Amino acid sequence: MPRTIVPTEAAGTLSDAWRTCVGTGRFGLALRKDYQDSLALVQREIGFRYIRGHGLLHDDVAVHRPYDAGGHRGTAYVFTYVDQVVDAYLGLGIKPFLELGFMPSGLAFGDQTVFWWLGNVTPPRDHAEWASLVRALLRHLIDRYGLDEVRTWPVEVWNEPNLPQFWKDADQAAYFRLYETSVRAVKDVDASLRVGGPAISPGADDWWEPFAEFVTARDLPADFLSVHAYSSGPAQHVPFGVYQTLQRPQHLLDQFARPRKILAGTALADRPLHVTEFNTSYRPDNPVHDTAYNAAYLAPVLAEGGEHADSFSYWTFSDVFEEAGVPASFFHGGFGMLTHRQVRKPTFHLYAFMARMGPEILARGPTTWSPGIPRPVR
Repeated sequence: MPRTIVPTEAAGTLSDAWRTCVGTGRFGLALRKDYQDSLALVQREIGFRYIRGHGLLHDDVAVHRPYDAGGHRGTAYVFTYVDQVVDAYLGLGIKPFLELGFMPSGLAFGDQTVFWWLGNVTPPRDHAEWASLVRALLRHLIDRYGLDEVRTWPVEVWNEPNLPQFWKDADQAAYFRLYETSVRAVKDVDASLRVGGPAISPGADDWWEPFAEFVTARDLPADFLSVHAYSSGPAQHVPFGVYQTLQRPQHLLDQFARPRKILAGTALADRPLHVTEFNTSYRPDNPVHDTAYNAAYLAPVLAEGGEHADSFSYWTFSDVFEEAGVPASFFHGGFGMLTHRQVRKPTFHLYAFMARMGPEILARGPTTWSPGIPRPVR
């Protein structure tokens, strides 16, 4: 029988970029007890530092409230639900990774929506009013949580504007205008707040150079870059779900690495890179998400992803998630590490295993790696 020799000296350090951030269903879902119970479980056994999802400015959070009272027109900003959600997050030891979107209906240019919960994906009809909304949101957060704290919360401008279902006509020029309005509004509040984008989906590499040229020419901040990564092919539809072929895990790592390769030599070459969504399939109804295969597939990605990105955010921590509607069963192919009633899926166990590992890598090969001494159970 061949012998395995474990070295006494570490061969390297295992990055913990895999636990920097995790994805979530829309912001308003965090008001629910089952959501908060699920997040508490994830934080107890894994312990992420940030959480990122859509819908911060969606109508169900009720931040933007136009009114017409006796001929007096104006807009009220209501942060009741924002406060409840952020309080819950901070109480569980996790910070918000703020995504500016989607468009409040009272400010939207059009009526195009996405998802079962009807997130508006059109530009603002008035960019000055959008800037006022962004400033009001951040000033409120600073008043409530303190400037030093909010300076640690990244602010991402929109979600996947390269896709027409997430941004009307996938209009690049319109997104760049939104980006400029947004980042200037953020910096108006405090120059040290971190803001970035463009949060593009896989297959949109042709956006990087124009984005770099635009922010450079306009002298705009881009404190970090964000991108998404998935490795599944076209959907093969079956009743109540889909099947998709998957590229090898290296395909995800290649996507993590690509922005920096494209932007080498530009003014954005040294910016932090956050993969603010990643998974095998981009569908919330693919059975692969519920399988042991999903966990095994992602293990090398978690082990090596930190070599290419400052963070990579698994999409998502829980099946309390309703883009395609309310889940009808425990195992419906949802993105979550947990089902909507907190059954642990194999991918949850992968992350919990990683959370127990020490920081040293004792040995590594093309398909294996040996972690150091386990950490105490959280």
